Amino acid sequence: MNTWLSFLQGGVLQLGPWALLAVTLVLTHVTIVAVTLYLHRSQAHRGVDLHPAVAHFFRFWLWLTTGMITREWVAIHRKHHAKCEREGDPHSPAVFGLAQVFFRGAELYRDEAQNQETLRRFSHGTPDDWLEHHLYRRHNLLGIGLMLVIDLALFGVIGLTIWAVQMAWIPFWAAGVVNGLGHAWGYRNFACPDDSTNVSPWGFLIGGEELHNNHHAYGTSAKFSSKWYEIDLGWGYIRVLQALGLAQVRRVAPRLQWQSGGPVAIESLSQDQLQGIIVHRYDVLARYSRMVKTTVAHELKALKLRRCLAERRLLRRCRKWLVRDPQALAPVEQAQVARALSVAPALSTLLQMRRELTALWESSSASSDQLLADLRAWCQRAQASGIDGLEQFAYRLRSYAA
Repeated sequence: MNTWLSFLQGGVLQLGPWALLAVTLVLTHVTIVAVTLYLHRSQAHRGVDLHPAVAHFFRFWLWLTTGMITREWVAIHRKHHAKCEREGDPHSPAVFGLAQVFFRGAELYRDEAQNQETLRRFSHGTPDDWLEHHLYRRHNLLGIGLMLVIDLALFGVIGLTIWAVQMAWIPFWAAGVVNGLGHAWGYRNFACPDDSTNVSPWGFLIGGEELHNNHHAYGTSAKFSSKWYEIDLGWGYIRVLQALGLAQVRRVAPRLQWQSGGPVAIESLSQDQLQGIIVHRYDVLARYSRMVKTTVAHELKALKLRRCLAERRLLRRCRKWLVRDPQALAPVEQAQVARALSVAPALSTLLQMRRELTALWESSSASSDQLLADLRAWCQRAQASGIDGLEQFAYRLRSYAA
């Protein structure tokens, strides 16, 4: 009797409270690693190839701890990148609202998993073997049921709590935090055409997925960190696997390169500088956005000195829209921006110059020689604009290298 009671209370392992907490954190972290390395970086974006043994371990572990099917997760994530922040994005706060994505992210995932067109179009290249057809897809709920039995056997009644934490871990962190907060709150290194943010520069808890803006800027990169102070734990695991011969990195984001000797003269701009600007265009736009914000601050200070209260309020309300793509703004927001530009004409010049700058990499018909001529003309206009921030930006722009 006492033996059975002891088994029910502590299971086979008979662990204390702190040991149980540590085991729970380890188990959930393995699930995080499986999602970021296998589902995300390897299967969805092909940034890294994992050894078949490692890949199948992760696939089996996800079957036990999440019940997620590889082709469904990959298809939904690829569609998110293809339709980001627009109608059709399976889980964008811009479409559904932050609260719904944060609290109902797992439900949005399940709803999109029923869309056969999404699976047909975006799931190419995912596992299609016997195990996938006869076990992982057909009996995806069997795995989480088996995990419950294992937890109860190892840890006793408290195993039910450990199992519940395992089941909630990915829906909360991946579906809620990354897909929700990762498009609403944080900082941005790159001005890519969506609302993605880096939730934290230290990617420990979610294996590097916190660096979401970096990922959206260079989606196929196996490495998510960009700045020297950013830590991508998932990349650390990849490097270990690579050293053991269990992973092969296929792609990483290009490292920012600067022209040796500093900025070149406008007439000396070459294809090398042009390619550097195009390759690092999201970094270019991020620096341009910071310059626009600085100019807005100067305009607000000037309006304060002139006691223009209404104009200051308008400009303060519009400053977050001034650094976004005008086409992404609602008609009401576009109207307010137009009014703000009439108050601060210098900002109108900056927005026009931004549109001309983005044409360097958005043009699909211009030759490289024409684009280089356009770049030189853009720099000349910027230098003659009379706007200090723009002049300094144009000077720095001539430092990029491929």
